[in-house]
Amino acid sequence: MNRIFIFLLCIFSCNQNNKITLQGLEFGTSYSVQYFSENQINFSNEVDSIFGLINSSMSTYIDNSIISRVNNNESIEVDNHFINVFNTSKKIFNKTNGKFDPSVGVLVNFWGFGPKYIKKPIDSLEFANLKNLVGFDMFEIDNSNHIIRPNNSFLDFNAIAKGYTVDLISVFLDNNNIKNYLVEIGGEIRVKGVNLSKNNPWVVGIDAPNYDITRDIFNTTELKNSAMATSGIYRKYKLDSNGKRYAHILDPISGAPTKTNILSVSVISDNCIEADAYATALHVMSLTEISNFLNINNGLDAYVIYETEKEKIVGKAYNNFTTSYRPE
Repeated sequence: MNRIFIFLLCIFSCNQNNKITLQGLEFGTSYSVQYFSENQINFSNEVDSIFGLINSSMSTYIDNSIISRVNNNESIEVDNHFINVFNTSKKIFNKTNGKFDPSVGVLVNFWGFGPKYIKKPIDSLEFANLKNLVGFDMFEIDNSNHIIRPNNSFLDFNAIAKGYTVDLISVFLDNNNIKNYLVEIGGEIRVKGVNLSKNNPWVVGIDAPNYDITRDIFNTTELKNSAMATSGIYRKYKLDSNGKRYAHILDPISGAPTKTNILSVSVISDNCIEADAYATALHVMSLTEISNFLNINNGLDAYVIYETEKEKIVGKAYNNFTTSYRPE
């Protein structure tokens, strides 16, 4: 999570509907908080404060953050935000049989996708040694809120922290009696109520999996008092000598970047922290594994965009995920 200190804030007011929109850059991406307030209350300072708390706890790009100090083998007491994310990570690690694993960060760096990457030839012995440090079952929080972990391992909550922050901002709005809002950070979204500007439910887009910088909508869905997170490989990948794409999402079991026909996975859940983590976990599964997992865990709704053997891009909905628009 790279905090961008050039903070961009735009406030747009709609007098008829009392809509406030806060926008800016955080965690190396954009965010938008839209809400309706009868008194036009501006929560920009409070939202910025929440970002600051998460950065100081879990940013691997900030040297003195709690997670960076843990990764530097310091004995440090972790805060409640760290504990909340850690515990949810452990829950989803167990439910996905290790497909979601924040301890894979040491290999994210090895393969060149992380904050501590040093370019050098791929060394099979080094890879094997680093892989021995991966496995979230080896990580615990003791009674004094210190992390028990393999020395020189590397925790990275990047695949869950945005969702957690979306939830924190949403709970803040709930506590301030905001009945209708949409909170979005880098594509991770949580909504409540309706979009009063249009007097309709909140409609959110699912990006088309374009490998270039263009942005198109592949499909849309309506969210009702729920959260959605999307994991995609089409904006961050590497090419091997044969031109084969390797995803930045690593399979924690093999320890290698995924070579997959799955281009993006969107998950709807009651909260964004779990949607965020499950979207990452599902992305390292095969289509058959995804179907089996969602058949058992039918409380999760998902939409998978994948490429067929005939190089056709297809979208498939699971459980109660409903789509409302498909551009030709």
